[in-house]
Amino acid sequence: MAEKRVLYSEQRPYLVADSLDELVGPTVGLVELPLRLDWSEQGTYNLDEPCELNLMYEVVLSEAMDVQDLRRYLNGPMLPVVWRRLFLPQRVRELWEVRFPELADAVGFLGL
Repeated sequence: MAEKRVLYSEQRPYLVADSLDELVGPTVGLVELPLRLDWSEQGTYNLDEPCELNLMYEVVLSEAMDVQDLRRYLNGPMLPVVWRRLFLPQRVRELWEVRFPELADAVGFLGL
């Protein structure tokens, strides 16, 4: 009998903010993430470009190990706008949607 394969993303601890109101990160301009969050070649994101904003949110949601990083780089009002367009580990999506059911219901905006 084959063993069930357990993915790292299913066991890894992920952070979830206590409130969307505490997320006061930028929504425009250039943002450089610290290496502890993004060790890729990109590192700097132009939030005026919707694809880059989405990518930065994916990185922060998946890699943050300190709630201060969530607060500093995510924006509470923007999160529901982009939520459905983010490629996230299933566990990250579930944890955030349990805490914030409005994300599960979010439709987003066509422009982002």
